[in-house]
Amino acid sequence: MIVMGGIVGSGIFINPYVVARHVHTPALILGAWLAGGIVALAGAFVYAELAARRPEVGGQYAYLREAFHPSVAFLYGWTLLLVTQTGGMAAVAVTFSRYFLEITHAPMTDWMVAIAALAVLTIINCLGVRAGSSVQNALMVLKILAIAALVVCGLVFVGGSHAQWTPLLDRHVSLGLVASMGAAMTPVMFAYGGWQTASFVAGEMREPRRDLARGIIFGVIGVMLLYMAVNFVCLHALGAGGLAQTTTPASSVMRLALGERGASLIAVGIAISTLGFLSQGMLTAPRVYFAMAEDGLFFKRVAWLDPRTRVPVVAIALQGVLAVVIALSGRYEQILNYVISIDFVWFGLTAVTLFVFRKIGPSRTGISAKIDNEPGEFRVPGHPWTTGFFVAACALVVAATVYNYPRNSVIGWIILVTGVPIYFFWRWWRREPDRQD
Repeated sequence: MIVMGGIVGSGIFINPYVVARHVHTPALILGAWLAGGIVALAGAFVYAELAARRPEVGGQYAYLREAFHPSVAFLYGWTLLLVTQTGGMAAVAVTFSRYFLEITHAPMTDWMVAIAALAVLTIINCLGVRAGSSVQNALMVLKILAIAALVVCGLVFVGGSHAQWTPLLDRHVSLGLVASMGAAMTPVMFAYGGWQTASFVAGEMREPRRDLARGIIFGVIGVMLLYMAVNFVCLHALGAGGLAQTTTPASSVMRLALGERGASLIAVGIAISTLGFLSQGMLTAPRVYFAMAEDGLFFKRVAWLDPRTRVPVVAIALQGVLAVVIALSGRYEQILNYVISIDFVWFGLTAVTLFVFRKIGPSRTGISAKIDNEPGEFRVPGHPWTTGFFVAACALVVAATVYNYPRNSVIGWIILVTGVPIYFFWRWWRREPDRQD
Protein backbone atom coordinates (compact mmCIF):
# COMPACT_ATOMS: atom_id res chain seq x y z
CA MET A 1 0.00 0.00 0.00
CA ILE A 2 2.90 2.39 0.73
CA VAL A 3 4.27 1.80 -2.79
CA MET A 4 0.96 2.36 -4.55
CA GLY A 5 0.15 5.31 -2.30
CA GLY A 6 3.44 6.95 -3.27
CA ILE A 7 2.58 6.68 -6.97
CA VAL A 8 -1.16 7.27 -7.24
CA GLY A 9 -1.97 10.91 -6.59
CA SER A 10 -4.08 13.38 -8.54
CA GLY A 11 -2.04 12.95 -11.74
CA ILE A 12 -3.95 9.99 -13.17
CA PHE A 13 -7.23 11.92 -12.88
CA ILE A 14 -5.83 14.98 -14.68
CA ASN A 15 -2.76 14.13 -16.78
CA PRO A 16 -4.50 12.03 -19.49
CA TYR A 17 -5.65 15.20 -21.22
CA VAL A 18 -2.08 16.60 -21.21
CA VAL A 19 -0.85 13.45 -22.95
CA ALA A 20 -3.73 13.63 -25.48
CA ARG A 21 -2.69 17.16 -26.44
CA HIS A 22 0.77 15.95 -27.45
CA VAL A 23 -0.19 12.72 -29.23
CA HIS A 24 -3.59 12.46 -30.86
CA THR A 25 -4.53 8.82 -31.42
CA PRO A 26 -5.67 6.20 -28.89
CA ALA A 27 -2.76 3.94 -29.85
CA LEU A 28 -0.19 6.65 -29.13
CA ILE A 29 -1.92 7.77 -25.92
CA LEU A 30 -2.16 4.25 -24.52
CA GLY A 31 1.34 3.54 -25.86
CA ALA A 32 2.76 6.46 -23.88
CA TRP A 33 1.14 5.20 -20.66
CA LEU A 34 2.27 1.64 -21.34
CA ALA A 35 5.82 2.81 -22.06
CA GLY A 36 5.81 4.81 -18.83
CA GLY A 37 4.68 1.72 -16.95
CA ILE A 38 7.47 -0.36 -18.47
CA VAL A 39 10.04 2.24 -17.43
CA ALA A 40 8.56 2.34 -13.94
CA LEU A 41 8.63 -1.46 -13.73
CA ALA A 42 12.28 -1.52 -14.80
CA GLY A 43 12.97 0.99 -12.05
CA ALA A 44 11.02 -1.13 -9.59
CA PHE A 45 13.26 -4.12 -10.37
CA VAL A 46 16.34 -2.00 -9.66
CA TYR A 47 14.98 -0.59 -6.41
CA ALA A 48 13.82 -4.04 -5.29
CA GLU A 49 17.36 -5.42 -5.51
CA LEU A 50 18.81 -2.32 -3.89
CA ALA A 51 16.29 -2.69 -1.06
CA ALA A 52 17.45 -6.27 -0.55
CA ARG A 53 21.12 -5.24 -0.59
CA ARG A 54 20.79 -2.04 1.49
CA PRO A 55 17.87 -2.32 3.95
CA GLU A 56 18.74 0.97 5.65
CA VAL A 57 16.89 4.09 6.74
CA GLY A 58 17.09 6.66 3.96
CA GLY A 59 16.81 4.24 1.06
CA GLN A 60 17.85 6.08 -2.07
CA TYR A 61 20.00 8.46 -0.02
CA ALA A 62 21.94 5.52 1.44
CA TYR A 63 22.48 3.93 -1.98
CA LEU A 64 23.98 7.13 -3.41
CA ARG A 65 26.15 7.72 -0.33
CA GLU A 66 27.67 4.24 -0.34
CA ALA A 67 28.14 3.91 -4.09
CA PHE A 68 29.48 7.38 -4.86
CA HIS A 69 30.18 9.96 -2.15
CA PRO A 70 28.35 11.69 0.72
CA SER A 71 28.24 14.87 -1.37
CA VAL A 72 26.11 13.13 -4.01
CA ALA A 73 23.75 11.85 -1.33
CA PHE A 74 23.57 15.33 0.21
CA LEU A 75 22.59 16.89 -3.13
CA TYR A 76 19.86 14.30 -3.46
CA GLY A 77 18.51 15.12 0.01
CA TRP A 78 18.87 18.84 -0.70
CA THR A 79 16.69 18.68 -3.82
CA LEU A 80 14.29 16.26 -2.15
CA LEU A 81 13.71 18.76 0.65
CA LEU A 82 13.46 21.88 -1.53
CA VAL A 83 12.05 20.61 -4.83
CA THR A 84 10.91 17.10 -5.52
CA GLN A 85 9.17 16.04 -2.32
CA THR A 86 8.25 19.00 -0.15
CA GLY A 87 7.42 21.32 -3.04
CA GLY A 88 5.37 18.65 -4.74
CA MET A 89 3.50 18.01 -1.51
CA ALA A 90 2.71 21.72 -1.20
CA ALA A 91 1.24 21.78 -4.68
CA VAL A 92 -0.81 18.67 -4.05
CA ALA A 93 -2.07 20.15 -0.78
CA VAL A 94 -3.43 23.17 -2.66
CA THR A 95 -4.98 20.84 -5.24
CA PHE A 96 -6.69 18.97 -2.41
CA SER A 97 -7.93 22.21 -0.90
CA ARG A 98 -9.59 23.30 -4.13
CA TYR A 99 -11.47 20.04 -4.54
CA PHE A 100 -12.38 20.08 -0.86
CA LEU A 101 -13.86 23.57 -1.16
CA GLU A 102 -15.67 22.62 -4.36
CA ILE A 103 -17.33 19.74 -2.52
CA THR A 104 -18.04 21.39 0.85
CA HIS A 105 -18.32 25.10 -0.07
CA ALA A 106 -16.75 25.80 3.32
CA PRO A 107 -16.13 29.50 4.14
CA MET A 108 -12.37 29.10 3.93
CA THR A 109 -9.60 29.99 1.50
CA ASP A 110 -7.67 27.28 -0.33
CA TRP A 111 -4.42 28.08 1.50
CA MET A 112 -6.16 27.66 4.86
CA VAL A 113 -7.37 24.19 3.90
CA ALA A 114 -3.93 23.27 2.50
CA ILE A 115 -2.19 24.29 5.72
CA ALA A 116 -4.74 22.40 7.81
CA ALA A 117 -4.26 19.23 5.74
CA LEU A 118 -0.47 19.42 5.98
CA ALA A 119 -0.60 20.10 9.72
CA VAL A 120 -2.97 17.22 10.49
CA LEU A 121 -0.96 14.70 8.45
CA THR A 122 2.29 15.91 10.03
CA ILE A 123 0.86 15.31 13.51
CA ILE A 124 -0.49 11.87 12.57
CA ASN A 125 2.86 10.71 11.21
CA CYS A 126 4.67 12.06 14.29
CA LEU A 127 2.63 9.56 16.31
CA GLY A 128 4.52 6.66 14.73
CA VAL A 129 4.86 4.43 11.68
CA ARG A 130 1.81 2.37 12.62
CA ALA A 131 -0.45 5.42 12.88
CA GLY A 132 0.87 6.90 9.65
CA SER A 133 0.72 3.65 7.70
CA SER A 134 -2.80 2.89 8.95
CA VAL A 135 -4.05 6.22 7.60
CA GLN A 136 -2.10 5.61 4.39
CA ASN A 137 -3.61 2.15 3.88
CA ALA A 138 -7.14 3.44 4.45
CA LEU A 139 -6.68 6.29 1.98
CA MET A 140 -5.13 3.93 -0.59
CA VAL A 141 -8.17 1.64 -0.43
CA LEU A 142 -10.44 4.64 -0.98
CA LYS A 143 -8.30 5.76 -3.93
CA ILE A 144 -8.56 2.35 -5.56
CA LEU A 145 -12.34 2.42 -5.06
CA ALA A 146 -12.53 5.85 -6.71
CA ILE A 147 -10.55 4.64 -9.72
CA ALA A 148 -12.63 1.46 -9.92
CA ALA A 149 -15.82 3.55 -9.84
CA LEU A 150 -14.51 5.72 -12.68
CA VAL A 151 -13.63 2.68 -14.79
CA VAL A 152 -16.88 0.78 -14.17
CA CYS A 153 -19.15 3.79 -14.67
CA GLY A 154 -17.30 4.85 -17.80
CA LEU A 155 -17.65 1.41 -19.35
CA VAL A 156 -21.21 0.60 -18.22
CA PHE A 157 -23.04 3.94 -18.42
CA VAL A 158 -21.25 5.72 -21.27
CA GLY A 159 -21.50 4.61 -24.87
CA GLY A 160 -18.38 4.42 -26.97
CA SER A 161 -19.70 6.56 -29.82
CA HIS A 162 -16.81 9.04 -29.49
CA ALA A 163 -14.13 6.37 -29.54
CA GLN A 164 -12.24 5.98 -32.82
CA TRP A 165 -9.44 3.47 -32.45
CA THR A 166 -7.86 4.10 -35.85
CA PRO A 167 -5.53 5.27 -37.26
CA LEU A 168 -2.62 4.13 -35.14
CA LEU A 169 -0.50 7.24 -35.86
CA ASP A 170 -1.53 10.83 -36.41
CA ARG A 171 1.43 11.55 -38.70
CA HIS A 172 4.28 9.85 -40.47
CA VAL A 173 7.15 8.53 -38.37
CA SER A 174 9.49 11.49 -37.96
CA LEU A 175 11.50 13.49 -35.48
CA GLY A 176 8.36 15.52 -34.85
CA LEU A 177 6.52 12.40 -33.74
CA VAL A 178 9.41 11.42 -31.48
CA ALA A 179 9.46 14.91 -29.95
CA SER A 180 5.71 14.74 -29.33
CA MET A 181 6.05 11.36 -27.64
CA GLY A 182 8.85 12.77 -25.50
CA ALA A 183 6.63 15.66 -24.44
CA ALA A 184 3.80 13.21 -23.67
CA MET A 185 6.11 11.12 -21.51
CA THR A 186 6.77 14.00 -19.08
CA PRO A 187 3.27 14.01 -17.50
CA VAL A 188 3.17 10.22 -17.77
CA MET A 189 6.38 9.76 -15.81
CA PHE A 190 5.28 12.35 -13.27
CA ALA A 191 2.14 10.27 -12.69
CA TYR A 192 4.21 7.07 -12.35
CA GLY A 193 6.84 8.63 -10.07
CA GLY A 194 6.92 7.72 -6.39
CA TRP A 195 7.72 4.00 -6.24
CA GLN A 196 11.12 4.85 -4.77
CA THR A 197 9.75 6.50 -1.62
CA ALA A 198 8.91 3.16 0.00
CA SER A 199 12.67 2.49 0.29
CA PHE A 200 12.98 5.42 2.72
CA VAL A 201 11.37 3.38 5.53
CA ALA A 202 13.27 0.13 4.86
CA GLY A 203 15.12 0.42 8.16
CA GLU A 204 11.81 0.37 10.05
CA MET A 205 10.45 -2.80 8.40
CA ARG A 206 10.74 -6.23 10.00
CA GLU A 207 11.73 -8.01 6.78
CA PRO A 208 12.76 -5.30 4.29
CA ARG A 209 14.75 -7.67 2.06
CA ARG A 210 11.65 -9.74 1.44
CA ASP A 211 8.69 -7.42 1.95
CA LEU A 212 10.02 -4.25 0.33
CA ALA A 213 11.26 -5.97 -2.82
CA ARG A 214 7.91 -7.68 -3.33
CA GLY A 215 5.98 -4.56 -2.43
CA ILE A 216 7.80 -2.37 -4.96
CA ILE A 217 7.29 -4.79 -7.85
CA PHE A 218 3.67 -5.71 -7.17
CA GLY A 219 2.83 -2.10 -6.32
CA VAL A 220 4.12 -0.81 -9.67
CA ILE A 221 2.34 -3.59 -11.58
CA GLY A 222 -0.90 -2.74 -9.78
CA VAL A 223 -0.55 0.95 -10.66
CA MET A 224 0.16 0.08 -14.32
CA LEU A 225 -3.12 -1.83 -14.51
CA LEU A 226 -5.05 1.01 -12.86
CA TYR A 227 -3.54 3.66 -15.14
CA MET A 228 -4.13 1.72 -18.34
CA ALA A 229 -7.74 1.08 -17.30
CA VAL A 230 -8.38 4.78 -16.58
CA ASN A 231 -6.95 5.90 -19.92
CA PHE A 232 -8.88 3.23 -21.82
CA VAL A 233 -12.12 4.44 -20.21
CA CYS A 234 -11.33 8.10 -20.96
CA LEU A 235 -10.75 7.23 -24.62
CA HIS A 236 -13.85 5.03 -24.70
CA ALA A 237 -16.07 7.78 -23.29
CA LEU A 238 -14.51 10.93 -24.77
CA GLY A 239 -12.41 9.84 -27.71
CA ALA A 240 -8.92 11.18 -28.31
CA GLY A 241 -10.22 14.59 -29.45
CA GLY A 242 -12.61 14.97 -26.54
CA LEU A 243 -9.92 13.94 -24.08
CA ALA A 244 -7.59 16.62 -25.42
CA GLN A 245 -10.29 19.30 -25.14
CA THR A 246 -11.12 18.82 -21.44
CA THR A 247 -8.89 19.75 -18.53
CA THR A 248 -10.84 17.51 -16.12
CA PRO A 249 -11.11 14.14 -17.88
CA ALA A 250 -12.25 12.16 -14.83
CA SER A 251 -15.03 14.64 -14.09
CA SER A 252 -16.04 14.69 -17.76
CA VAL A 253 -16.38 10.91 -17.87
CA MET A 254 -18.37 10.76 -14.65
CA ARG A 255 -20.60 13.63 -15.78
CA LEU A 256 -21.47 11.67 -18.91
CA ALA A 257 -22.10 8.56 -16.81
CA LEU A 258 -24.06 9.93 -13.84
CA GLY A 259 -24.58 13.63 -14.44
CA GLU A 260 -23.48 16.28 -11.97
CA ARG A 261 -23.80 13.78 -9.15
CA GLY A 262 -21.12 11.68 -10.82
CA ALA A 263 -18.84 14.70 -11.22
CA SER A 264 -19.23 15.46 -7.52
CA LEU A 265 -18.46 11.87 -6.56
CA ILE A 266 -15.23 11.79 -8.54
CA ALA A 267 -14.25 15.16 -7.03
CA VAL A 268 -14.46 13.42 -3.65
CA GLY A 269 -12.28 10.62 -5.03
CA ILE A 270 -9.68 13.07 -6.32
CA ALA A 271 -9.60 14.87 -2.96
CA ILE A 272 -9.05 11.54 -1.19
CA SER A 273 -6.34 10.60 -3.68
CA THR A 274 -4.40 13.82 -3.12
CA LEU A 275 -4.75 13.43 0.64
CA GLY A 276 -3.37 9.89 0.37
CA PHE A 277 -0.35 11.13 -1.58
CA LEU A 278 0.34 13.72 1.11
CA SER A 279 0.05 11.09 3.83
CA GLN A 280 2.54 8.83 2.04
CA GLY A 281 5.02 11.69 1.58
CA MET A 282 4.80 12.61 5.26
CA LEU A 283 5.43 8.98 6.19
CA THR A 284 8.47 8.25 4.03
CA ALA A 285 10.59 11.23 2.92
CA PRO A 286 11.60 12.55 6.39
CA ARG A 287 13.68 9.38 6.83
CA VAL A 288 16.11 10.84 4.28
CA TYR A 289 16.61 14.03 6.30
CA PHE A 290 17.06 11.84 9.39
CA ALA A 291 19.80 9.88 7.60
CA MET A 292 21.49 13.12 6.49
CA ALA A 293 21.56 14.36 10.08
CA GLU A 294 23.02 11.07 11.29
CA ASP A 295 25.82 11.50 8.74
CA GLY A 296 26.59 14.98 10.09
CA LEU A 297 25.31 16.66 6.91
CA PHE A 298 22.31 18.30 8.52
CA PHE A 299 21.25 19.66 11.90
CA LYS A 300 21.85 17.05 14.58
CA ARG A 301 18.39 17.52 16.06
CA VAL A 302 16.81 16.30 12.83
CA ALA A 303 18.14 12.83 13.74
CA TRP A 304 16.31 12.82 17.09
CA LEU A 305 13.94 9.88 17.55
CA ASP A 306 10.94 10.07 19.81
CA PRO A 307 11.69 7.56 22.61
CA ARG A 308 8.13 6.25 22.59
CA THR A 309 7.22 6.08 18.88
CA ARG A 310 10.79 5.73 17.51
CA VAL A 311 10.08 8.05 14.58
CA PRO A 312 12.12 11.12 13.48
CA VAL A 313 9.66 13.70 14.76
CA VAL A 314 11.85 16.74 14.03
CA ALA A 315 12.46 15.59 10.44
CA ILE A 316 8.74 15.09 9.88
CA ALA A 317 7.92 18.48 11.39
CA LEU A 318 10.61 20.17 9.26
CA GLN A 319 9.11 18.81 6.08
CA GLY A 320 5.62 19.84 7.17
CA VAL A 321 6.70 23.40 7.96
CA LEU A 322 8.53 23.82 4.64
CA ALA A 323 5.56 22.41 2.74
CA VAL A 324 3.34 25.00 4.42
CA VAL A 325 5.76 27.80 3.51
CA ILE A 326 5.88 26.70 -0.13
CA ALA A 327 2.09 26.34 -0.26
CA LEU A 328 1.76 29.93 0.95
CA SER A 329 4.23 31.15 -1.68
CA GLY A 330 1.81 30.26 -4.46
CA ARG A 331 4.54 28.85 -6.74
CA TYR A 332 3.32 25.27 -6.71
CA GLU A 333 2.45 25.06 -10.44
CA GLN A 334 5.99 26.05 -11.37
CA ILE A 335 7.45 23.50 -8.97
CA LEU A 336 5.43 20.70 -10.55
CA ASN A 337 6.83 21.62 -13.98
CA TYR A 338 10.49 21.25 -13.03
CA VAL A 339 10.28 18.45 -10.46
CA ILE A 340 10.34 15.71 -13.09
CA SER A 341 13.71 16.66 -14.61
CA ILE A 342 15.42 16.61 -11.21
CA ASP A 343 13.63 13.47 -10.04
CA PHE A 344 14.78 11.41 -12.99
CA VAL A 345 18.38 12.55 -12.64
CA TRP A 346 18.38 10.83 -9.26
CA PHE A 347 16.47 7.80 -10.53
CA GLY A 348 19.12 7.22 -13.20
CA LEU A 349 22.04 7.74 -10.82
CA THR A 350 20.45 5.41 -8.28
CA ALA A 351 20.18 2.70 -10.91
CA VAL A 352 23.89 3.16 -11.63
CA THR A 353 24.60 2.34 -7.98
CA LEU A 354 23.48 -1.23 -8.68
CA PHE A 355 26.36 -1.63 -11.14
CA VAL A 356 28.69 -0.29 -8.45
CA PHE A 357 27.41 -2.60 -5.72
CA ARG A 358 27.60 -5.67 -7.93
CA LYS A 359 31.14 -4.82 -8.98
CA ILE A 360 32.64 -4.08 -5.56
CA GLY A 361 30.82 -6.97 -3.88
CA PRO A 362 29.57 -7.31 -0.31
CA SER A 363 32.82 -6.47 1.43
CA ARG A 364 32.49 -2.73 0.77
CA THR A 365 28.72 -2.45 0.94
CA GLY A 366 28.42 -3.44 4.57
CA ILE A 367 26.62 -6.69 3.75
CA SER A 368 27.95 -10.11 4.53
CA ALA A 369 28.73 -12.48 1.66
CA LYS A 370 26.17 -14.92 3.03
CA ILE A 371 23.36 -12.37 2.75
CA ASP A 372 24.55 -10.99 -0.58
CA ASN A 373 24.50 -14.47 -2.15
CA GLU A 374 21.48 -15.84 -0.35
CA PRO A 375 19.28 -17.76 -2.84
CA GLY A 376 16.08 -16.05 -1.70
CA GLU A 377 17.39 -12.52 -2.36
CA PHE A 378 15.83 -10.63 -5.26
CA ARG A 379 18.02 -9.91 -8.26
CA VAL A 380 17.09 -7.79 -11.27
CA PRO A 381 16.01 -10.04 -14.16
CA GLY A 382 17.99 -9.36 -17.31
CA HIS A 383 20.66 -7.25 -15.60
CA PRO A 384 22.69 -5.42 -16.92
CA TRP A 385 20.44 -4.87 -19.97
CA THR A 386 17.26 -4.04 -18.07
CA THR A 387 19.12 -1.80 -15.64
CA GLY A 388 20.87 -0.07 -18.53
CA PHE A 389 17.50 0.39 -20.24
CA PHE A 390 16.18 2.16 -17.15
CA VAL A 391 19.21 4.45 -16.94
CA ALA A 392 18.84 5.36 -20.62
CA ALA A 393 15.10 5.95 -20.20
CA CYS A 394 15.76 8.30 -17.29
CA ALA A 395 18.24 10.26 -19.39
CA LEU A 396 15.69 10.57 -22.20
CA VAL A 397 12.97 11.75 -19.81
CA VAL A 398 15.28 14.44 -18.40
CA ALA A 399 16.31 15.54 -21.90
CA ALA A 400 12.71 15.68 -23.13
CA THR A 401 11.59 17.66 -20.09
CA VAL A 402 14.39 20.20 -20.40
CA TYR A 403 13.73 20.52 -24.13
CA ASN A 404 9.97 21.06 -23.73
CA TYR A 405 10.04 23.09 -20.48
CA PRO A 406 13.44 24.85 -20.48
CA ARG A 407 12.47 27.86 -18.38
CA ASN A 408 10.97 25.86 -15.54
CA SER A 409 13.58 23.11 -15.69
CA VAL A 410 16.44 25.54 -15.17
CA ILE A 411 15.00 26.55 -11.78
CA GLY A 412 15.31 23.00 -10.52
CA TRP A 413 18.86 22.76 -11.82
CA ILE A 414 19.80 26.03 -10.13
CA ILE A 415 18.56 24.68 -6.79
CA LEU A 416 20.54 21.49 -7.42
CA VAL A 417 23.76 23.41 -8.17
CA THR A 418 23.39 25.67 -5.12
CA GLY A 419 23.57 22.54 -3.00
CA VAL A 420 27.27 22.12 -3.90
CA PRO A 421 28.61 25.13 -1.93
CA ILE A 422 26.08 24.41 0.81
CA TYR A 423 27.56 20.92 1.20
CA PHE A 424 31.15 22.19 1.53
CA PHE A 425 30.06 24.95 3.89
CA TRP A 426 28.27 22.42 6.04
CA ARG A 427 31.33 20.16 6.17
CA TRP A 428 33.46 23.12 7.22
CA TRP A 429 30.86 24.14 9.84
CA ARG A 430 30.76 20.68 11.38
CA ARG A 431 34.55 20.57 11.63
CA GLU A 432 34.68 23.80 13.63
CA PRO A 433 35.19 23.01 17.34
CA ASP A 434 32.42 23.53 19.84
CA ARG A 435 29.77 24.20 17.21
CA GLN A 436 26.24 23.79 18.48
CA ASP A 437 23.15 23.22 16.33
